[in-house]
Amino acid sequence: MSMLSEFKDFAIKGNVVDMAVGIIVGAAFGKIVSSFVKDVIMPPLGVMMGGVNFSDLAVVIQEAAGEAPVVAIKYGLFIQTIVDFLIVALAIFMAVKVMNRLKKKEQEAPKEDPKPSKEEVLLTEIRDLLKNK
Repeated sequence: MSMLSEFKDFAIKGNVVDMAVGIIVGAAFGKIVSSFVKDVIMPPLGVMMGGVNFSDLAVVIQEAAGEAPVVAIKYGLFIQTIVDFLIVALAIFMAVKVMNRLKKKEQEAPKEDPKPSKEEVLLTEIRDLLKNK
């Protein structure tokens, strides 16, 4: 098998395509959550804490001098990133929980025996008739 055909088999498999879709949707979801935290959650939280803007919270290590920018530890942005992570982790947890519940119900559902085909019914009748003779 050539390398090109092996790659084709790998790339076309459903798992690879599903993974690619998941990564793309996950990246978009991450942007939505980041905007939600930055623009919806943090401003009211800052107001409740006395008008604090979390993106401005920082410990300055060295002031700006000439062309050199300020050197600071921006812990407010770090807090925002932690809130982002917690929301994404909660959303993923809830999605996995729902999927596991659906999978469990599917496994617990009694599987009905499939109806025999017309040919099988006919063959069974013939067998029974021959047995009785």
